[in-house]
Amino acid sequence: MAGGLVALLDDVAALARLAAASIDDVGAATGKATAKAAGVVIDDAAVTPQYVRGLAAERELPIIKRIAVGSLRNKLLIILPIALLLSQFLPWLLTPILMLGGCYLSYEAAHKIWGALFGHGEHHEAAEDEPRDEDTVVSGAVRTDLILSAEIMVIALDTIAGEGFWSRLIILAVVAVVITVVVYGVVALIVKMDDIGLKLAEGSTGFIEKFGRGLVKGMPKVMSVLSVVGTAAMLWVGGHILLVGIDELGFHPIYELVHHGEEAVRGVAGIGGVLAWIVNTLASAIIGAIVGCIIVVAQLGISKMLAKRAAAK
Repeated sequence: MAGGLVALLDDVAALARLAAASIDDVGAATGKATAKAAGVVIDDAAVTPQYVRGLAAERELPIIKRIAVGSLRNKLLIILPIALLLSQFLPWLLTPILMLGGCYLSYEAAHKIWGALFGHGEHHEAAEDEPRDEDTVVSGAVRTDLILSAEIMVIALDTIAGEGFWSRLIILAVVAVVITVVVYGVVALIVKMDDIGLKLAEGSTGFIEKFGRGLVKGMPKVMSVLSVVGTAAMLWVGGHILLVGIDELGFHPIYELVHHGEEAVRGVAGIGGVLAWIVNTLASAIIGAIVGCIIVVAQLGISKMLAKRAAAK
């Protein structure tokens, strides 16, 4: 009897250790998958505050909450089931889909740079001046989020492709919730930071007052920096996805060239690892910029051609 009880306790302890190890593995894989998607997350956080620009201050947080709920719905109810089915039955499609997402990110970054250099055109400026309805703002933001969320989830899925089905399900669900909470928590903080600064400046004196005024004055610069970081992150992530994707599809010269560049600086004492990362990042960003510019130019050419045909009719 005692021996049986001891054996049972040993089995329970073994199961507990196995469960703890599984939780650790899931946690580690979740962290890795989340980190791999960081570039898109940064862009998501940089893009979303633009949707509440010009709206009443008291409606900013409710609108962000609605967008966050829509984002979570996108990830859990649409993207997650599709991604799991593809990874289970058509895993070879993940790389082409990921590369399509890389092209989209590269295009979005190049389009932002093009707009900053040459302007977006009269139609875009007129659209900016039109009053915006909350439902329209939310639906537009959720549609854009669907694309960014799909890229985040596919990047995360590619990172954990070797895990079992249920592990992938749990990890992707955790990634979806964590990233949504982090992104929209940061967005909420960003859009209300100037209000926080204003309250500090009005209700305090001395250092706190100066700090509050500094927040109010500094937030436009923070938004500008965040926009630049988001654009750079899109070029880097989009280009890196394309760099790795074309290698996985069988075209190796470009990846090998970048790899040789990394190896050439990796041996530098003390900073070799950092230099190798810089080489890979710059190469990825250049690839993203080239692909993005090609798509932007093609889009502009098609738009002009369609406009001429419409004018001719």
